[in-house]
Amino acid sequence: MDAIVKPQVGENVAKLVEHIHDYSGHELSYDDVRETQIAAMNERLQQRIDQIKLVGFRARDAEITEITSLEDVVPLLLPHTAYKSYPEKFLVEKRWDKLTKWLGTVSTEPLGDVDLTGITDIDEWVARMAEAGHYLSCSSGTTGNPAMMMSSRGDAEFTTEDNVKSMLWATDIEAAQDRKMIGLSMITQTPRGKVMGGGLFKAFSHPEKPPFGFPAPPITVGSITEMIALRKKIADGTATPGEISEFDAESARRQQQIDDAISQSADALIEARGDKLMFNGQWAVLHPVAEEVRKRGYSGKDFHPENSIYLAGGLKKAKLPADYREFVLETFNIDHPFIHHIYGMQEIQTVMPRCEKGGRYHIPAWLICLPLDRDGENLMPGVGEGEVEGRAAFFDLSIEGRWGGIISGDRITVDYGPCACGTPSPSIADPIVRYADLEGDDKIACSGTIDAYVRGMD
Repeated sequence: MDAIVKPQVGENVAKLVEHIHDYSGHELSYDDVRETQIAAMNERLQQRIDQIKLVGFRARDAEITEITSLEDVVPLLLPHTAYKSYPEKFLVEKRWDKLTKWLGTVSTEPLGDVDLTGITDIDEWVARMAEAGHYLSCSSGTTGNPAMMMSSRGDAEFTTEDNVKSMLWATDIEAAQDRKMIGLSMITQTPRGKVMGGGLFKAFSHPEKPPFGFPAPPITVGSITEMIALRKKIADGTATPGEISEFDAESARRQQQIDDAISQSADALIEARGDKLMFNGQWAVLHPVAEEVRKRGYSGKDFHPENSIYLAGGLKKAKLPADYREFVLETFNIDHPFIHHIYGMQEIQTVMPRCEKGGRYHIPAWLICLPLDRDGENLMPGVGEGEVEGRAAFFDLSIEGRWGGIISGDRITVDYGPCACGTPSPSIADPIVRYADLEGDDKIACSGTIDAYVRGMD
C-alpha cells in the first residue's frame, strides 16, 4: 500500500482518536469527554458540510451551521438506509457512472480517478474502486440494494488497528503470532474486509501454520445482488421457467457446496486440534462444523486449552438450538479469557468490545453513542445519566471517507455509569435487538427525505 497522506483533522478530533494507539479511550467517563466530543463533532461538520453533498443537504434543511450540543447533531445523522438509497436501476442497467455519482454524494473523496471503462458487473466496479484507493464496505443485504460505504486508505488502516487493539484490551489473547487462523463464515468479500483480515493475520497468525478458510465458494456482492433480483422476479411472477429452474439448480449446488465445506472443515480442525487456534466466524457455520466434529468423536478435551474466537453479529436469521453458543465453545475448548465478542456495524468502523465481568460492550472516547426515540427524530431524555434505552445512533469521529453520524436499526440500552469490570466509559448491555425483528418493519422518519433527495439527483 502506498504511503498515506493524512487529511487535516481538528485538534479535538485528534485528541480523542489518538486514544486508539494504547486503547485508553475506555478509561474515560462520559463527563470526561462530553465537551471534547461536541467540539470534535463540530470540527467534522465544518470539514464535511461542503465535502459530502448529503450532509450539506441535511444541514441546510435543518438550518444548522454548527454543533454546540448533542441535540444539534440529531438532524445531521443519516439513516443506515442512506447507503443503499441509489435507484435499483443503476444496477439493473449497469450504469456505473450513475452509481459512482451517487457514491460521491455520501463520500468525502472525489471519484474522478476511477476507471469505469469496460466494467461488466458490480464486483468489477468494487474492484476498480479499490484500485484507485477507495475501499468499499458492502453489505450483501437480503431483500434489496446492497449498502455501499466508502472507506479511505486511512480508514482501512484505522479499522485494522482498532480490531487488533480492542482484542488485546478485552481478552487474554496476545499478539504473539502463535495461532493458526480458522475462518468459518460466509460473509460477503469486500476490499475493506480483506485489509482488516490482513491486520489480524499479521498480529496473531503463526507464520508456519497456513490459515484455514471455509472452503465454500466465496460470496460476492454481485452474486448476492443477482440472487435478490431473481427472487423478486419469482415473487412477482415475472421469472421465466428457465430462470426458475436455474434458481433451483443454483440453490441445490450451493447447498451441496456448503455441506462439503462443513465436512472438509471438520477434517481440518481435527487434524489441527493440537495447535493454538483462533476462530473467526458466524454461528450459522460454526455450529454445524462443531456438530460434525462431535459426530466424529472429538470434543473440547481434544483441543488446545488456549483456543480463541472473534465473534461479531448475531444469528443472521439462522435457526439454531438454544444452546448453540455453549455447544460451539465447548466443542473447541474456548474459554472466556479468549473470547473476543464485539458489537459493531458496517456503517461505523469502530468496534465495541464486550468485557467478561460486566457483559457489556464498551464505547471508546472517539465514538459517541446517541440513543434516539423510536422514529430516530429526538435524543432520549437522560443521556449521560444511568441507563437509557432507545434506537442506537452513533457518531464515529475516526471515519475519513464518509460522514461519521448514523442512525441504526437496533434498539439498545446504554449505561453511562461504571461497569462491573471497572471501566468508566459508557457501555451497551445485552440484549441488542433489531426493530425489524420486534415489529416486522423499521421506518426511520428521515429516510423518505433522503430518498427524495437521491431521486432529485438522478
